[in-house]
Amino acid sequence: MAASDVLRLLNLPLPPAPKPVGAYIPFLRSGNLLYTSGHLPLLPDGTLLRGKVGSDLDADAGKAAARQVACAILATLEEALGSVDRVKRVMKVLGMVNCTPDFTKQPHVLNGCSELFAEIWGRETGIGVRSAFGVSALPENVPVEIEALFEVE
Repeated sequence: MAASDVLRLLNLPLPPAPKPVGAYIPFLRSGNLLYTSGHLPLLPDGTLLRGKVGSDLDADAGKAAARQVACAILATLEEALGSVDRVKRVMKVLGMVNCTPDFTKQPHVLNGCSELFAEIWGRETGIGVRSAFGVSALPENVPVEIEALFEVE
């Protein structure tokens, strides 16, 4: 089944593709690689999820926020490529979790993004290498920021 068909079956409302609010671009393509800038948990209505994991949000709410970031990345992919079907492979995901100093489940939070990518493209294609970091703050007090690298056609 094509990735776009899976996305349609999941019935996920994608947010609008994020527009830059600073001196950067949302994606950059070089040959068959597409890099995305850090994406935030943008909701379909254009607002952001906010809060610190470990105090305002628990690990599962953080995971849901990471899934929402994945939706924002999907919106960028559709804008950049015309279709998520043009993704050949998820190469790398790097995620930062805005969390309390004692929070240690950053990989669990990032699974929200990785698991959605695996649902869309399958485990073989949808899961690449990954890094998960805990940080003391993120822009607009969002719980998660994620950037990704894709091989594309």
